[in-house]
Amino acid sequence: MNNPLVDKSETPFNTPPFSAIKNEHFKPAIEQLIEVAKAEIDKIVVRKDIPDFNNTIEALEKSGKQLDRASSIFFNLNSAETNDEIQAIAKEVSPLLTEFSNDILLNEGLFNKVKAVHDSVDHSVLNTEQQTLLAKTYKGFVRNGALLNGDQKDQLRKIDVELAQLSLTFGEHVLAETNKYQMVIEDKADLEGLPQFVIDQAIETAKEKGHEGKWVFTLDYPSYVPFVTYAANRSLRKELSIAAGSKAFKGDDLDNQEIVKKIASLRHERANLLGYKTHAHFVLEERMAESPEKVMSFLSEIGNYGKGGAERDVQEVSDYAKQLDGIEELQRWDFAYYSEKLKKEKYTIDDEMLKPYFKLENVIDGVFETAKRLFDLHFVATDQIDKYHPDVMTYEVKDSNGKHISVFYADFFPRAGKRAGAWMTSYAGQYKDAQGDHRPLVSIVCNFTKPTNSTPSLLTFNEVTTLFHEFGHALHGMLADGQYESLSGTSVFWDFVELPSQILENWCYEKECLDLFAKHYQTDEAIPENLIQKIKDSANFMEGYQTMRQLSFGMLDMAWHGQDNTALESVAEFERSIMSQTDVLPPIPNTNMSCAFSHIFQGGYSAGYYSYKWAEVLDADAFEYFKEKGIFNKEIANLFKDNILSKGGSDHPMTLYKKFRGQEPDVKALLRRAGLLED
Repeated sequence: MNNPLVDKSETPFNTPPFSAIKNEHFKPAIEQLIEVAKAEIDKIVVRKDIPDFNNTIEALEKSGKQLDRASSIFFNLNSAETNDEIQAIAKEVSPLLTEFSNDILLNEGLFNKVKAVHDSVDHSVLNTEQQTLLAKTYKGFVRNGALLNGDQKDQLRKIDVELAQLSLTFGEHVLAETNKYQMVIEDKADLEGLPQFVIDQAIETAKEKGHEGKWVFTLDYPSYVPFVTYAANRSLRKELSIAAGSKAFKGDDLDNQEIVKKIASLRHERANLLGYKTHAHFVLEERMAESPEKVMSFLSEIGNYGKGGAERDVQEVSDYAKQLDGIEELQRWDFAYYSEKLKKEKYTIDDEMLKPYFKLENVIDGVFETAKRLFDLHFVATDQIDKYHPDVMTYEVKDSNGKHISVFYADFFPRAGKRAGAWMTSYAGQYKDAQGDHRPLVSIVCNFTKPTNSTPSLLTFNEVTTLFHEFGHALHGMLADGQYESLSGTSVFWDFVELPSQILENWCYEKECLDLFAKHYQTDEAIPENLIQKIKDSANFMEGYQTMRQLSFGMLDMAWHGQDNTALESVAEFERSIMSQTDVLPPIPNTNMSCAFSHIFQGGYSAGYYSYKWAEVLDADAFEYFKEKGIFNKEIANLFKDNILSKGGSDHPMTLYKKFRGQEPDVKALLRRAGLLED
């Protein structure tokens, strides 16, 4: 049958022909393209000439391109536009892809050729990117069992297939729990404190879910976060907080406790099999941080400064809640509510005051203008590019000379088939070959408040920084300028990947940038200077608390992956023992972070959650450099583009960072910015 995932399509910039792709195309395409990729591998293995960099390492790099493309389309849709049928297909094709990946990595004939090149090549004839590719290719085999014996390889294959399946099931449970829950409100008095935009959204949600004339709140972030931040009804805040915190932790058929234990045990077993002490030791070998000991030392250093700040923050909010409403013991479901009130009182600023200045379309224009001033990029809206959903916006990205740089997709609003949160992804990476420079297809996916009949989509300041954050990742993809796709764009060490995204958030706090786009959606007046000052003044509000919250997630991740937990019985007790070290508020009973901690049990952040804080150090240090010279200084922007954004993973990240900055990053830069360092 004709299959748009296999057949060559004449689309602009070789973009996916989404409207032609049907669910029944996915599995046959992936099965067929696995066979094509296998044939490409076999061709390398059966060659009779002496293995060298070109006929082995580069040939392997070029293999499987069609399969990669079809897989990326499928799994991106499984995150952004899924349904029961796609999820069922994912369960069928994930083991096939895992098996194929293992077939390559455990192919002795192929590994012998790679090893021959690795052991014999004269490194002086290879450039830095080629040396990196050779080292990464060889290590990829070794880290996936190439040096194991036959029985051990079989054991590894079984573990990998089971892990792939468990990870998928974990994510499906979390999504199902998120979609299943709804809090239906019938009494208007229960809406006290909620801004009009939240109420409007709840009316729309109620209509969608068959509760006309009522108000419905869900566990989607644009519904959940405003409710617990503004709702005066304490018991309803508690109900929603418990619902959010107990996802996949109820002992029913969507419970993730046994899955979490099994994933942790299998990862540990896999690491041991490959000769590593723990999964964290295995992961961190290919990170800037290098070892679990270094990560824990790093988290402890920041924790030393953060714990006191967090305790002061909680005491301040606790005193305020008692004074305002007689709250005797501040609970977690109170913290966002009272800290938001306190922030408004202290700084006379809140999201409601700011949101009129952050109409989504204006913020998009602002992030585009920022990219133009820094990196000479121009975003041209186009309706010539096929979309997977009508909400998706499509752009061609050009440089100042009109040269094509990238295609950019932007998908901003929540819907039933879309997982929560925000992320950047790509449908094709950048690489160069005899046909030329293949430019990337980059996408960002968010979950912002939808426009209603009465108001456009108005973003909270936090959502503005989220958009800039994901756009920073997108720039890393768009500006890639490497030879090899596996080393280009965001294909970097995991604790380096957040630098381009987190540094871009800094521009949101600067008047020079806000003046470009922060205009009132009704009057078009620019955001007043006193509001900008309040944004800056309040930037470190509750920073001690937020720092410890982030550290607690990093420490929980390291606890799951930095030791042997195979004998672990209770997920709840284990988590409590870790979280109690950083807790500054009473835990919510019958809730559990681990069972919905998608970053580490479904995403790629296992033994890597610390990297958010690690990257904050990098971005604080890097932005100090911009601040010294000017936030739109072209010289510094070019250094950042040429040494960070365009280089991808072509060299060691510390080498690239020092080429940009002239020195190693300073932890104190983050503490200075966070206001946690005494002068």
